[in-house]
Amino acid sequence: MARMIDLIRSSQAPSNLMQAAARGSLAVPAAEMIEILVHLALHNKIFGEQARLTLAGWDQKTSLVAAKDPKTSAEVLGYLVAPENLRPQLLPALAENPSVTEQALSELATRGGRLVVQVLLASPRVLSSQELLRALQSNPNLRPNETAEIASKLPSPEKSAAATTSPAEATPVATPAEAEVSDAAVEEALTGYLHENAATLETEKDKPFQPVGNIHDDATEEANEPAAPVASEPAAAAATEPAVVGATVEAAPPSAIAGEAKSVDGKTATTAAAQARKHAPQPSRSNRRESTLQKIAKLDIRGRIALAVRGGKEERSILIRDGTKVVALAVLESPRITDNEVEGFAQQKNVLDSVLRAIPLKRRFAKNYIVTRNLVFNPRTPIDCALGLVKHLLVHDLKNLVANKEVAETVRKLALRTYKQKMEKKTAQ
Repeated sequence: MARMIDLIRSSQAPSNLMQAAARGSLAVPAAEMIEILVHLALHNKIFGEQARLTLAGWDQKTSLVAAKDPKTSAEVLGYLVAPENLRPQLLPALAENPSVTEQALSELATRGGRLVVQVLLASPRVLSSQELLRALQSNPNLRPNETAEIASKLPSPEKSAAATTSPAEATPVATPAEAEVSDAAVEEALTGYLHENAATLETEKDKPFQPVGNIHDDATEEANEPAAPVASEPAAAAATEPAVVGATVEAAPPSAIAGEAKSVDGKTATTAAAQARKHAPQPSRSNRRESTLQKIAKLDIRGRIALAVRGGKEERSILIRDGTKVVALAVLESPRITDNEVEGFAQQKNVLDSVLRAIPLKRRFAKNYIVTRNLVFNPRTPIDCALGLVKHLLVHDLKNLVANKEVAETVRKLALRTYKQKMEKKTAQ
């Protein structure tokens, strides 16, 4: 005898039976009843709304059994784990059910509320999956300590590469920020780049430094800049009234000065020295940046290229915006550049199109998912370049891209088509 779910799927059940099914009142096993309700909720226009209401109030114990069972149909599990249908009490079981796809959990990790974040952070499956951790990393409901915890569990690209090598080949690999690059390697990169672009350099040798956009609008660096210590009011007053203090000391009799000196022990003197150091004026980031800008403005094109390859992070952050293409691209040739810097460059809107186009052409950067995602979401990225990268995005990022009105409509249409294809593939699994 055919199961009731098969009759309903083939539209052979009478309308009164369909209505009873939508209310959950059929005399069938609980697992089959949930399967019938999900089918109606997803595919039946007449009884779908009633089925969704029934599922929302369905017995929790019965729902929990279905959420835990790996044999539960993919359609049922997909419905239960979808953000719009999720019942938080079922999430721990759904997260550990191997039949629930990572794509479904990724979408939930990206969009879920505070309670969802807490449950997923306690899930062994989530904590052992790089894809799920990266999805959770983009959730706006994460707290700073949780963000740091996730970051500590995600290996750097260098660690991932080291993990794929054999034990005999494995060697300690430093993170990009800590990597020591020999001067010989830097000079070799510089010489090769200058030789490769000799003709361009001859043509543009007199071109001055002209940054793209406003060079002072560097939100990324300002966000990472620690706040300068603020002196207390007494310290500030002391700093602004040196003449008064000096006059007081000079006017005091020698005996008084000696008595004061005796009353100050070693501990107090040490504390006073520490306070003086604490409140001493420090050069601000803006002042240092102005100094670097002045230095760069005096350089010719060869000097700027040399600084782009040899220099530090601050020099690269300025020269990547150089309006001269050959200088800006030289930044990407520096052996000292880190993945974190390139991730920031990939989302900047005040760089040349040629810079954004060149980033994914370098294998090291093309393997970095954050770089790929930032490029596709950057409205300044050339359309043909963005279209070629869309296929590499995860499902939750594709969904966010479709709703992003800043990017070109062509890119959003491809994102929608790719999203549907991946969702259909996930449903078919």
